Amino acid sequence: MADLVAIRAKYERFPAAVKGALLLRGADGMPHQVRLEAAHAAELSGGTPQPVGVESVVLEVSPTQETFVPFEVSTMDMAAGWYRLECDIVVDGDHEVVRPGDRFAIPWPRAAVRRGRVTIGTKVSSVALETLECLGDTIRLAFAADAEPTLGLAVDARRHTVLDLDFDEETGRGVLTGYPVLRSDRTLTIQIKGEPPVEVPLP
Repeated sequence: MADLVAIRAKYERFPAAVKGALLLRGADGMPHQVRLEAAHAAELSGGTPQPVGVESVVLEVSPTQETFVPFEVSTMDMAAGWYRLECDIVVDGDHEVVRPGDRFAIPWPRAAVRRGRVTIGTKVSSVALETLECLGDTIRLAFAADAEPTLGLAVDARRHTVLDLDFDEETGRGVLTGYPVLRSDRTLTIQIKGEPPVEVPLP
């Protein structure tokens, strides 16, 4: 489907809503029929998705200009978390789920999250765990490695959601970004595939 139709999402954050538009264009030089069936904002740790205010519609998508479909997500009742748009569409009869646009956060209460920086300074096999930075909406684990590692996180023995792992092969340096940690949390466990876990006391 990605070879047939390009779909982008542009939006702005407002105090009580996220408002924007889906932008669709034929990607292979041909027009296509696209049926937008439904859309929601998926919570990236597996929480309850939030409906998106967009009507089910059939579109004739051109390769020469973008077709706009406005949408709105009410954030009044959304739990704190990271979210991303997911759209159920049918392109020329084939069903797809697409995730256009960047993720966005519903902030955690400032007093609820831990902040601070921890120097880890532990090397496990070929992975050097350097620092852990706790921020208001994420944690950032800096590391160095010979090759991109497979990393997982747990907090107080509960699986902790990873958002991104960026690794630069030329420099051998990387950053794992995850959900923030709460003041009630005590220990972050870093699991490197095939190696013993590393426990890090939270700041």
